Amino acid sequence: MIHPDQVAEMLYAAAKTTSKPGPIPTVIPTPTEYQYVDETGRRTLWVLFVAMTLVSAAFALLSWRVPVSKRVYHVTATLITIVSALAYFAMASGQASSLSCHTVRDRHSHDIPDTHHEVCRQIFWARYVNWALTTPLILLNLCLLAGVDGAHTVMAIIANVIMVLSGLFAAYGSEHTAQKWGWFVIACLGYVFAVWHVGLHGTNLVRTRGDRLQKLWTALATYSLAVLAAYPVVWAISTLARKTTVDTEIIIFAVLDVLSQAVFGFWLLTSHRAIAETNVDLGGYWSQGLGTEGRIRIGEDE
Repeated sequence: MIHPDQVAEMLYAAAKTTSKPGPIPTVIPTPTEYQYVDETGRRTLWVLFVAMTLVSAAFALLSWRVPVSKRVYHVTATLITIVSALAYFAMASGQASSLSCHTVRDRHSHDIPDTHHEVCRQIFWARYVNWALTTPLILLNLCLLAGVDGAHTVMAIIANVIMVLSGLFAAYGSEHTAQKWGWFVIACLGYVFAVWHVGLHGTNLVRTRGDRLQKLWTALATYSLAVLAAYPVVWAISTLARKTTVDTEIIIFAVLDVLSQAVFGFWLLTSHRAIAETNVDLGGYWSQGLGTEGRIRIGEDE
């Protein structure tokens, strides 16, 4: 039988044990890290909007004295920079972007357990809309210069669109899965197929169209395809691996857009005026509209 004093001592000891404060945590969870555009990036976006708008106006002025049937390069070059200007306005005004978040593991030394925190990066999806509409026009110009047939031209354009859309899917892909880098591989394959359809067939066909045109096409094709090849490299380092800030990513892509869109357009249009072999004379509906010959008008005397 237990003595009442022993019971009191046991209750007192239990109360002392439970009233002791617990250990102070040594690992404090890290809050979510947000990677947003800063002041430098916003200024760059506005500068590109103004620059692409002015370039579009310059391209439009260059087309005024060119017959409509020979204005295809002017139309495509102007459309490229107009679309780019609209995309940069959307990004600069705070639209056309969203966050892509993934979990990062924080490793600690000794007996401290590892922790995790979220990293959310701002992704400008308007950039991919820009590329999906403009880079096919760049490839179309190269195909028209070389005289590439319609079948290979369409295949090159579709491969390029697949490359751009795969880049968009990769930007929002989950970490540590096949999504992100799987889409990146698909994008690279799309670029290879586009180069094959444009470069291989264009090189074979342009040889029969004169030395001046061959030199121009070789220089333009090498330049534009090299600039386009830089996009996946920058994209993998910045958007996918997240090794740069959002501002740095914006600046690099802005430089590439100027080179691939504005500089390419000026080079093409100024060379087009000097080299007659570059002319693509499109008649029919393109320059004359729908003709009235051969139409049957109901209600007229037969």
